[in-house]
Amino acid sequence: MKDFTVPTRNEVSASNQAIFDNLQSKIGFVPNLYAYYAKNETALGDYLTLQNRKSTLKAKEREVVNLVTSQINGCRYCQSAHTAIGKMNGFTDEEIIEVRQGQASFDSKLNALATFTAEVVENRGKASNDAKEAFFAAGYDESNLIDVVMVVGDKIISNYIHNLAQFDIDFPVAPELETAHV
Repeated sequence: MKDFTVPTRNEVSASNQAIFDNLQSKIGFVPNLYAYYAKNETALGDYLTLQNRKSTLKAKEREVVNLVTSQINGCRYCQSAHTAIGKMNGFTDEEIIEVRQGQASFDSKLNALATFTAEVVENRGKASNDAKEAFFAAGYDESNLIDVVMVVGDKIISNYIHNLAQFDIDFPVAPELETAHV
């Protein structure tokens, strides 16, 4: 079987080295997921552009989408990374576990977002009318719906990359849940 490795700075192109240097200065390290993208000449820059695009969703809302999507797709790397980022955005450990299960009983608006996201991911974009109605009733609009799908797409890319390559997780490893989604 193929052994997937994460490239070092010296093993990537000059343009990707510049991105590595920027990541190193901004966040203190180059996450393995980002480094792996650098095996391709343009993927790292393209992915970071997608990930950092302006959004109608607040950072905490994007983390709900990231956590739900990563849980459903079984990506341990992204579950771990977004558990750490979720904590930086004010979620408690208990709230993160609940969000990963597709719920947020602690916040009705985030609960509608988590439920909607879970249905979007599980049903490949075919959320139920109830989930859509609850999403809109919670105060979201069609612009937000588009951004949810953009974040789901972003996260599916990363989930699939890690699920295929299985490189080391360089974040505190998130606890495993008994089921992917309740």
